[in-house]
Amino acid sequence: MSDQHGHAGPDHPLERLIFFSDAVFAIAITLLIIEVHPPHLPHGAPWQAYTSALLALTPNFFGFFVSFFVIGAFWSGHHRAFGLAGHYSDTLVAPNLQMLCAIVFMPFATAFMSANLGTLVPSLLYALTLIVTGFLSMRLTRLTTSPGVVRADAPAADIALARARGGGVVLGALVALGMAFFIAPLSQVGLITIPLWQWLLRRRVLRRLARASA
Repeated sequence: MSDQHGHAGPDHPLERLIFFSDAVFAIAITLLIIEVHPPHLPHGAPWQAYTSALLALTPNFFGFFVSFFVIGAFWSGHHRAFGLAGHYSDTLVAPNLQMLCAIVFMPFATAFMSANLGTLVPSLLYALTLIVTGFLSMRLTRLTTSPGVVRADAPAADIALARARGGGVVLGALVALGMAFFIAPLSQVGLITIPLWQWLLRRRVLRRLARASA
């Protein structure tokens, strides 16, 4: 299939798979805020009561913003990976559904962590959810950038960078997982390392590509 400029586009079944995935991502990211329930106070309550009620929701807002950008990062990786795909394959369906299943589970893991912020088990569940989702995303990216699916004109550098990018989320989640065993209240700080890991992996790929082309 080609667009009006003559560039090869994805197969129609592949487009349907992408549209479905985008819808699931959108629903999952919306469910995050639905889990943050607005406080209900008696009519005429003083402003201090409303302020206190909002402050009590700080862990929920924290979990919302963290997971919003985490799911956004997974969507961005999914978008980049399928942007390199040019042909549909039945082998994409199950791995894509498995990754989306993990994404849809994330609002629950977020709500559980937010309601019990700083405790071990919720922190572990959240970190494990990210790790599983990260590995599933990496497997899906490898499939979309494999022969038979990837676009014939996809640059090798873009393929290598797309494959390496997902490792940053996994490594950051592993840091959060390790911190949960020692300082559970600060375990989510480990997620801040995700951009650092992605930068390091990107540098590693670019150096390898530079050596290969030298």
